[in-house]
Amino acid sequence: MTKLPDDLDPELRARIADTQGGELSRKMGIDFVELSASHSVARMPVEGNRQVVGLLHGGAHVVLGESLGSISAAIHAGPGRYAVGIEINASHSRSVTDGWVVATCEALTLGRTLTTHEIVVRDEQERRLSTIRITNMLRDA
Repeated sequence: MTKLPDDLDPELRARIADTQGGELSRKMGIDFVELSASHSVARMPVEGNRQVVGLLHGGAHVVLGESLGSISAAIHAGPGRYAVGIEINASHSRSVTDGWVVATCEALTLGRTLTTHEIVVRDEQERRLSTIRITNMLRDA
């Protein structure tokens, strides 16, 4: 069960619950553990998300990071607003072939019109696999 902030916009709460974070997140097996504007955590299986030589696909790292960063930005945006990703980058520093990865998302800036989050993906031994940074623009609905 995902831990959500008590004051979360009811519409966003329902969307997160109904979609489990969105179609792609579901397909990739992403499990959201904790979600807030400033700190979020999710995990994802390596199996089913590997590239042709058996390593966790670099794009899977980015999907995990963008999923966390975008939901965190949407939580910060609040009722009547939404988040749109405008920039994302990733640095991969280590590979993994099995098990689960855990991503921790921390807010770097939470502004009125922009948010930036850093997401660190680690393996089950807590070794850093990748670092992702995403910037979202906040818009009125």
